[in-house]
Amino acid sequence: MSAVFWDAAWFALSVTMPSVLLLVLGWFLRRTDQVDARFVDQASKLVFRYSMPALLFFSIYANETDYSAQVPLLLAGAVASLLLFVGAEIIAARAVKAPVDRGVFVQGVYRANTMIVGLAFVSNAYGSEGVAVGAVYGGAMTLLYNVLAVLTLSRASGSGSFNPLLMARQIATNPLILAIVLALLAKSVQLPVPLLLQQTGHYLAIIALPLALICAGAALDVKSLFKVSDISLWSSLGRLIGAPLVAVAVGWAFGLQGIAMGVLFMMMATPVAAASYVMAKAMGANDVAAANIVGLTTIGAMPVAAAGIALLRSLGWL
Repeated sequence: MSAVFWDAAWFALSVTMPSVLLLVLGWFLRRTDQVDARFVDQASKLVFRYSMPALLFFSIYANETDYSAQVPLLLAGAVASLLLFVGAEIIAARAVKAPVDRGVFVQGVYRANTMIVGLAFVSNAYGSEGVAVGAVYGGAMTLLYNVLAVLTLSRASGSGSFNPLLMARQIATNPLILAIVLALLAKSVQLPVPLLLQQTGHYLAIIALPLALICAGAALDVKSLFKVSDISLWSSLGRLIGAPLVAVAVGWAFGLQGIAMGVLFMMMATPVAAASYVMAKAMGANDVAAANIVGLTTIGAMPVAAAGIALLRSLGWL
């Protein structure tokens, strides 16, 4: 086989395999009772509240990326997400009968895990420059995903209405979004950060992605995957196959290439965000189906992402 093929295949493995191995490690630790549910819960809170915000803040603050040049990438991500949302809504309206299932189906299709798996892919592929770009992209998409989630899940409770106060509170108190906004502000005014804080932030940042992936693996319930419903299966297929294809098509239409195309694809070729289960449960939707979608897409995303990365790399698009 050609050198281009092997280069693309090795690049794809180098991007995805570290994440796979950390997920397997987390599953193994939980399976052998070396960690328990309490550890996973507490460690996940540590990552969400402190470690991941530190990673996002210092990745953006210390990087010289021209964020104004990332507008096409953000627009492409928003368009791709909206296309997936609208398409899933149309399918759900015709094929999904139970109201508690419709929002779960839709959310499973469009809501990517940008802040953990997506950032892990981008970090492995492009290093700190990729993380800086991915952090801004992930922050913007997190805002959009939460708005769309409230819209589609609201029908599960029968309210059918959008609560702007709830959405504003979720955004204002989200540590990840706050870290991104503060980093952009600090960078724009050239605010000096003491070396002591930078070193402390670095220590927190380097454990963010590994610990998050270990927790995700530990929380994975493999047995539940054999109890999937049609809703879970079809939504997962939409996330694993439909989302990456839409992302590539939209990225091509926007003329993206290099890191921009890589970030768009890798962020879209991820499992559904674990927050989808939390929101589904909180809003009275089918949380069992939501959990199954998280499990199916977590396992399925790795080979799909690796194959897509290898193909795009061999074509010279990444």
